[in-house]
Amino acid sequence: MTTHGFGFIRQNESMCGRYVMSRATGDLLGYFDAEEAEGRAGPPSWNVAPTNDVPIITEKPTEDAPRRRLLIAKWGLVPSWAKDTKIGSKLINARSETILDKPAFRKAAIKRRALIPAEGYYEWEKTEDGKKIPNYLYSEEDELLAFAGLYEFWPDPSLPEDDPHRWLLTFTVLTTTAQDSLGHVHDRSPVIVPREKFADWLNPELSDKEDVQQLLDSMPEPVLTPRIVSDRVNSVRNNGPELIEPAE
Repeated sequence: MTTHGFGFIRQNESMCGRYVMSRATGDLLGYFDAEEAEGRAGPPSWNVAPTNDVPIITEKPTEDAPRRRLLIAKWGLVPSWAKDTKIGSKLINARSETILDKPAFRKAAIKRRALIPAEGYYEWEKTEDGKKIPNYLYSEEDELLAFAGLYEFWPDPSLPEDDPHRWLLTFTVLTTTAQDSLGHVHDRSPVIVPREKFADWLNPELSDKEDVQQLLDSMPEPVLTPRIVSDRVNSVRNNGPELIEPAE
């Protein structure tokens, strides 16, 4: 197995895998117009990795209007039908081109879509001599990015139905083919939802397969800036704001 950031998990397979989220819960509630927060957020992280518990934004249907909320979820989707949670380590990402067809994602794609707040993410650029150079990608215009994600609730069969810890909340990040402006860094990138499409992506009433596909197809190319950073980010044991600073 390889561990090279947004290009890791399986050899020769492009996957999304590290990002930055250091904002306080109150900041996220305000930015995403969420009304409530459930769950306890972890400490700020400049090296978020799969299996970490991090904030996600969802909308819950109510009688009056959808209620936007911040939840704490584990990175690595565990479908409700999974026998155990091990599958989550293989489902940290979902290719946006196939989510409406794959059994692990298709129900969530039409019923359980989320936004994953991030300040930026890491990508490893492969050079001609085989080296991998870490880049931090961020927006110079927007203080936060919103990755398109899917979430699921998995029932732990070892716990009684009334146990508050019975349901495990997990998520996956959608990926797409990187556009020309970012393709030189890596061939895949997370799907980034612009602010004007937050409501459309979270809308629980959007449940038609063709409408979801049309929405995905309408996502504009993000304008991001890559910055070469220190290879200290290669290890998930390293964490701190210095990781996103330009490499010497």
